[in-house]
Amino acid sequence: MNTLERRIRDAQGQGRLALVPFLTAGFPDGESFWPILMELEENGADIIEIGIPFSDPVADGPVVEEASRRALADGVTLRAVLDELRQRRSFFKAGIVLMGYLNPFLQHGYERLVADASAAGVDGFIVPDMPYEESGAFKAMLAEAGIALIPLVGPNTPRKRMELYARDCEGYVYVVSVMGTTGERAALPPEAAATLRLAHEVFDRPLALGFGLKHPAQLAGLGPKERPEAAVFGSALLRHIDAGRPAGEFLQQWRAAGG
Repeated sequence: MNTLERRIRDAQGQGRLALVPFLTAGFPDGESFWPILMELEENGADIIEIGIPFSDPVADGPVVEEASRRALADGVTLRAVLDELRQRRSFFKAGIVLMGYLNPFLQHGYERLVADASAAGVDGFIVPDMPYEESGAFKAMLAEAGIALIPLVGPNTPRKRMELYARDCEGYVYVVSVMGTTGERAALPPEAAATLRLAHEVFDRPLALGFGLKHPAQLAGLGPKERPEAAVFGSALLRHIDAGRPAGEFLQQWRAAGG
């Protein structure tokens, strides 16, 4: 079992939702980023997604886009993130996933990227703009290193497409709650429940729901066949941190609600 799946299954065995915070590398600044990551670890993060800053984050809303802009302006690079993570990985029990766009990964070079990621203790990658049909070589290299390539599915993903992803899916499935970009929303859109229900039918891996999650009450209306095994939160967490509030405080509301 991949490390990421094991983290989520362990949370499931404890009768709770696995917590998957997303934090853009270098946010809110280079000095604070790693201590905040440690704070997330200490306050119950099961998996931490580290966003690799990119100048054209097409799947991200204004909050994550601004975080990327600030990080790039501060000189944050993929190489620096991997180097720093390699030095600090032993401090984290949480699974670590790098979420980023294809261009920086191509520039780094797949072979070198996989070697560096393995040395840094990375457990998975999410690449929103990498089509399944073009992922074969990268996925094979990651598999040899024991690293998962996490698929994304959403309301526009038909069953046949999900079945294609399910053939060699490892770790978990990132279920996008809504068509559009990342960002906080007051409630889950109606199509989220249908997407989760279909994904549960197709995949035997745990589902992590993201895009728009802010507070646990958003999941209250989901039935037993629709509830995800993990919750991913990014924009709401970034806003919380940027307002000067503790990252741990954000996680605690989810823990208190059974997360």
